[in-house]
Amino acid sequence: MNPHLSEATAAGAPDDVAPAWDRDNEQWWDWYMSLAANEQPAALVDVPAPDPGPLPDDATVIAELAEPYDLPLGAAGAFAADGFVVLPRVVTPGAAEALRRRLTDLLATTTGSALRAREMMWLEDPLVRAAVLSPRIAGICAALLGHDTLRLYHDSALCKEPGAGRTPWHYDAHHFPLDSHDVISTWMPLQPVPAAMGPLSFARGMDTWRLLADVPFDKVGTSYDLQVSESLREAGVVVHDEPFALGDVSFHSTLCFHTAGANRTTRPRMVLGATYYADGARLIDRPTMVSGDWRLFVPDTEPGEPAASAHNPIVTPAR
Repeated sequence: MNPHLSEATAAGAPDDVAPAWDRDNEQWWDWYMSLAANEQPAALVDVPAPDPGPLPDDATVIAELAEPYDLPLGAAGAFAADGFVVLPRVVTPGAAEALRRRLTDLLATTTGSALRAREMMWLEDPLVRAAVLSPRIAGICAALLGHDTLRLYHDSALCKEPGAGRTPWHYDAHHFPLDSHDVISTWMPLQPVPAAMGPLSFARGMDTWRLLADVPFDKVGTSYDLQVSESLREAGVVVHDEPFALGDVSFHSTLCFHTAGANRTTRPRMVLGATYYADGARLIDRPTMVSGDWRLFVPDTEPGEPAASAHNPIVTPAR
């Protein structure tokens, strides 16, 4: 039995995820990280602290994130074909550092053993709110998805401490209890992410998920992660696993299979993530344990109803 599961969620076959998650989301992250296959730990690599220059105040960061971003030529086409795109210089070094410090403070009380994680910070911190509801980010997401009216699903702070292991292969359509594929997630690292720090990696191809549709999920151990990796290798799927420069932000479809490496450096890897979906999406009829405490993200809403609660505001693109 996986020690992170309750008696109710552990019941049934390893691929039976029908029970509702019955613990908190910090515990959900502990469980989910336990499903990743990890190699024998290696010595940690010392990496220098980035020098972001003068630290801007909150007002300066908020003003920056309200400005539009010039989408590179071909970015929307690459997203449609590959299921993801990594864009350069979406945030300045100073803005990244200001957000890194804020998330560090917000995560101070979390206790995850493999990954410190929190969601819904936009409700309590004005700087995080400005970043998550940012017109700049909203504009990029709208252009990539081809939908002008998007809602927030939730934000997430993800901090892999030195020595923390891999994130298992997955695709978000398996997690988010939404009846739409018009869903996009952002991954904003708040320091450079060299290969040893565990950058987010993507299986190239919007339809790659179809190759993996018959791989049975394993809620107890690492067999799903291992079988997805082997299936991608056998099919010759190209995996994009490049380092992230400071200021780079990735955007991936809910259908894009992705993973992240272990943090084999001496410094924490801090990321601000968020997920957005096209207005009009509904909750699926039967959310599962893989969605965690989804009622925290879409409160006062029942399965089958429109996902349009007060915790799912419409984000307005910069013009």
